[in-house]
Amino acid sequence: MKKMIAFIITFGYVMILFTGCSNDKQSFAEKSYEAEGTKIEEINIDVRDRQIEVSLSADHQIHIKYAESEKEYYDISVSKDNVLSMTAIENKGWLDYIGRKPELENRKIFLQIPDSFIASVKVSTTNADIKLSALNVTEDLTLSSNGGNISFEKINAGSSIAFKVKNGNITGSILGGYDDYAIACKTKKGNSNLPTEKESGSKTLSVNANNGDVEIVFCQ
Repeated sequence: MKKMIAFIITFGYVMILFTGCSNDKQSFAEKSYEAEGTKIEEINIDVRDRQIEVSLSADHQIHIKYAESEKEYYDISVSKDNVLSMTAIENKGWLDYIGRKPELENRKIFLQIPDSFIASVKVSTTNADIKLSALNVTEDLTLSSNGGNISFEKINAGSSIAFKVKNGNITGSILGGYDDYAIACKTKKGNSNLPTEKESGSKTLSVNANNGDVEIVFCQ
């Protein structure tokens, strides 16, 4: 029994040491991507533990600002179908997952897109928020956060808008009238100001919140 207790204490001490230094060794550098001269119809960002802020670009070009280290970086590519994709890549050992996360300033992605030029935008993250300022896509807007909030202001999509959160809230305003949207809203352990189902509408709004509240308003 004493040997077991000694082992547990020793193991715990070693873990504390690793916890204190495992992520401190990462050195992040600021990076940027610009899609000048490249035709982009869709944008797909799929990452983990990253806060994402989407806003309008001032020069009608697509810009992405982010930070990378030798252990946490991204693959950014454009497909033949004109889809710009940004995915997270990790080059870590198991000890790198123990301890503190990198500083928040190194876990932010800033996406700037031109107004009304992009058909579809899809953004997915975990344990962090997604924030959108006023913007317009011509077809579909899809946002998902597992462990964070989704907030937005005066957004618009030509066809559909979809939000999904777990352990987070969905709040913001959508351009247009309430009657413009067919609505499907599913909430669990949370409150919502939207109906569970509304069939009429030329566009669709899909909302799914697990352990979070929904507060969406429509504005002209």
